[in-house]
Amino acid sequence: MNKENIIPKLNNFVGQYVNINEITSDLDLFASGRVNSLFAMQLVLFVEKEFGFKVENEDLDYENFKSIDAILGFIQRKLAKIG
Repeated sequence: MNKENIIPKLNNFVGQYVNINEITSDLDLFASGRVNSLFAMQLVLFVEKEFGFKVENEDLDYENFKSIDAILGFIQRKLAKIG
């Protein structure tokens, strides 16, 4: 799955919680105060269901989920490993 397939799905999910037009792909969603820890849990569940892999404990790193770009990179790395 390439970037063009992943980005719309991420934007759709994140857009349910914040106005996607107000953020850039590199904006830190948590530091900006736009989302909270409940969003983080929902995001992990979304990623697992939508992209078909388990998010392991060692994957639960702030750097993997802080922005659209970070989430995209994380998904691409995970998919490449199971590919």
